[in-house]
Amino acid sequence: MTPRRWAYFDTSVLAKRYVKEAGSSATRGLLQRFRFLSSAVTPVEVMSALSRRRAAGELAPKDFLAIRARLLKDRAYWELVEVSERVLRQAEELVQKTDVRTLDALHIASAMMFQAVSGLTIPFITSDAKQRDAAQAMVLTVIWVE
Repeated sequence: MTPRRWAYFDTSVLAKRYVKEAGSSATRGLLQRFRFLSSAVTPVEVMSALSRRRAAGELAPKDFLAIRARLLKDRAYWELVEVSERVLRQAEELVQKTDVRTLDALHIASAMMFQAVSGLTIPFITSDAKQRDAAQAMVLTVIWVE
């Protein structure tokens, strides 16, 4: 059996794995198709998004606990790119060249760093429109999840 190819998953897509919303079905398919790669900031970012939903009453406390347990189990299968000095410098350049926020720039820079170090071209999967546009401007192959 051929090993699955890597793909970089942004938090905007990963959250769809845990909370049913538009794009959740597509996200599950992509997570089965590709090996999961993301930034070391992803666990904090996804937990923050889920905690905000719980605080807003969009997630019941028991659902939050179940999602958190699944997330912790899934993390054993994640490969995370360290937020190194090189990634931070790349992200700093990105925010000057494109219209992205800090964490979006860190994700794009992490994907670019993985490609540079590994020599592999991998898809960048996002559901954030500004991030999609910036990633395309950086010549990343983007898979858009609505």
